[in-house]
Amino acid sequence: MLSAFGKAFKTPDLRRKIFFTMAIMGLFRFGSIVPTPGVSYVNVQSCLDQANNGGLFGLVNLFSGGALLQLSVFALGIMPYITSSIIIQLLTVVIPRFESLKKEGQSGNAKLTQYTRYLTIGLAILQSTGLVAVARTPGRLFSGCALAIIPDTSWSRILTMVAVMTAGTSVIMWLGELITDRGVGNGMSILIFTSIAAGFPTQLWSIKLQKGLFAFLFVCAVGVLVVAAVVFVEQAQRRVPVQYAKRQVGRQQYGGTSTYIPIKVNQAGVIPVIFASSLLYIPSLIVNFSGSSSKWAVWVQQNLVKGDHPIYIISYAALIIFFTYFYVAITFNPDEVAEDMKKYGGFIPGIRAGRPTSEYLQYVLSRITLPGALYLALIAVIPIAALILFNATQNFPFGGTAILIVVGVGLDTAKQIESQLQQRSYEGFLR
Repeated sequence: MLSAFGKAFKTPDLRRKIFFTMAIMGLFRFGSIVPTPGVSYVNVQSCLDQANNGGLFGLVNLFSGGALLQLSVFALGIMPYITSSIIIQLLTVVIPRFESLKKEGQSGNAKLTQYTRYLTIGLAILQSTGLVAVARTPGRLFSGCALAIIPDTSWSRILTMVAVMTAGTSVIMWLGELITDRGVGNGMSILIFTSIAAGFPTQLWSIKLQKGLFAFLFVCAVGVLVVAAVVFVEQAQRRVPVQYAKRQVGRQQYGGTSTYIPIKVNQAGVIPVIFASSLLYIPSLIVNFSGSSSKWAVWVQQNLVKGDHPIYIISYAALIIFFTYFYVAITFNPDEVAEDMKKYGGFIPGIRAGRPTSEYLQYVLSRITLPGALYLALIAVIPIAALILFNATQNFPFGGTAILIVVGVGLDTAKQIESQLQQRSYEGFLR
């Protein structure tokens, strides 16, 4: 692998792409630590040392590489774009216009991408407004810290902060597209990878300082095992064989080839974990903002806030399993795949074309989704186990959403570099 990386750096155009990607990653991290005008940087750092934030703020802070809770220029990170992409993807199933655009190919996808950008800006305005509104009141953004994060709460200052954070989201989108066009890998995925990986050294070192050398070595060992398991499952897939019959068009003969439909064990990716985390945090968010002291509010505070509570763990795992089936159902349509196969003369050996093919694909998909859902639930519960063992859920790096994204993006980027090396007749480094 190291020799192949050396060959990649010896290739002039590939070396330029790698250095360009690294430069954009550095610029993105720089914007993540530059404070937004109007924010007291000293008070923010003091509150970060005192407070322990989890839930939805912790999730968004993870995707922003710690920029959210520092209220930096890139405080919102890539989260508005992720949310808008998911919304547009879900709407393609509901709105016929979006579905037809998706089938048009490159031109239709370009329009959907434009809609995603517009929705990202709208979500960025809403999220930045909400974040500034929460940060105006001491103690709401950082539980247990009463310092003033925004000393000047005038409307002009608030509007400036909202405009700067929204502009920061636009710049992040532009940087991601630059990486996609002129760098290596998918730009948005690379920026998410940068945000999450940037916090790994600090998280590991904090475990060493707080819990000692044994806990540090144990976490590293668990991390290696988790990464190996994630790589194994992310690469696993069920290959459904497809045979195309020969057909004569004029003097040309087409078809007669064999291929397969790859159905991944983790077909849904990291989306179910994000959905489950966000939905599970809504009850406690409502209680915090309403200030209610009813029996329901007390029950939520006792059972759905602490990650080590059995009800929280069971609910979290159940929601992940549910959203895994839900997301796979809306993103993989067996009827559409079977119809396309029938249109081009394809069939699964031993299965009749049309309805039987659709039923067979649905059967395979439902059987393979179960281990994928259980795998996601297990990976997501690993930080909770760290909380029980070491009381270190907030700085445990090898579990849940973080490790799924880091490993997934790393594998995809390595495959892209591998494909470019193969085009130049070099030996690959994924063997």
